[in-house]
Amino acid sequence: MRKPTSLPISTSPSVYVLHENNDWMVPLREAFDRIRLPYTEWFIDGGHLELEGLPPHGVFYNRMSASSHSRDHRFAVEMSEPLIAWLESHNRRVINGRRALQLEVRKFEQYLSLKQFGIPVPKTTAACGRASILEAAASFDRKEWIFKPNRGGKGLDVQLLRSMDEVTQKIDQLASLSLDGITLIQEYIQPAGEIITRLEFIGGKFLYAVEVDASKGFELCPADSCATGDAFCPVGDEATNSQSKFKVLRDFRDDELIRKLEAFFQVNKIEVAAAEFLENHRGERFVYDINTNTNYNRQAERDAEDQKQGMAAIAELLQREFEKQFVSV
Repeated sequence: MRKPTSLPISTSPSVYVLHENNDWMVPLREAFDRIRLPYTEWFIDGGHLELEGLPPHGVFYNRMSASSHSRDHRFAVEMSEPLIAWLESHNRRVINGRRALQLEVRKFEQYLSLKQFGIPVPKTTAACGRASILEAAASFDRKEWIFKPNRGGKGLDVQLLRSMDEVTQKIDQLASLSLDGITLIQEYIQPAGEIITRLEFIGGKFLYAVEVDASKGFELCPADSCATGDAFCPVGDEATNSQSKFKVLRDFRDDELIRKLEAFFQVNKIEVAAAEFLENHRGERFVYDINTNTNYNRQAERDAEDQKQGMAAIAELLQREFEKQFVSV
């Protein structure tokens, strides 16, 4: 039978991982190997997909990243969207399916959905074009803004500006921040202690919290490859000691926020994700990013000692889903 895609297909049921970054796959491969889970990688960067074709049997895990364009995979997201739609149309089990990918690459829609669950987010305006960006910025009472792409990733191109003169000087750059042409203008909230907190969820349930040093900027990817010099992962050279930037919090408690986020993930069919929030000097917490292609810093996990490792937990989730469908009891 002719293959319905140009992607590798296993002769027996498998866990399929959709991705575009080999470096980020290393710890997940190790976790799969430890539990002897059969897996097949679909590296998404071009390819073809037949409308009449049938998907292979397996469990599918979407790890497509909003920052894929920064690794010269400009249309990886665009190819992933019909591919996931094809899988779901044939009732294949997909972890982080179409809705997860939609929110991964559309930050404004993230904020809309978070607000529906009573989760505080920073004041945000979406604008397209130079004149609209200038008008939106001028409408804020306080003239300190975060400018970010609606479709971004890893904190790339996020900028803090403190005057209309700065905005005017950089307007051409601000108008071209995002691949979709939409720039987000956001109220700047000074994080207390210059830290942010990242909440990790697997299987839609809270796993652990990580404290992140945000004193040197907004590019806060926790992946091990970033901390060791991935040219496109901006933790980069500044984070030679990952312990100082990421710290797993053993005793984190915010039952209300966790409950609301778990409800948000359930309704949006997001099973693996991180939610980042900052706390202002009044103790108010604002969620400013949901990342459905989450990575974990293994050094921070090792430092915590008794903490469950993120990639191991993902592998176990996929193993449970695979056994439900393909392993006889």
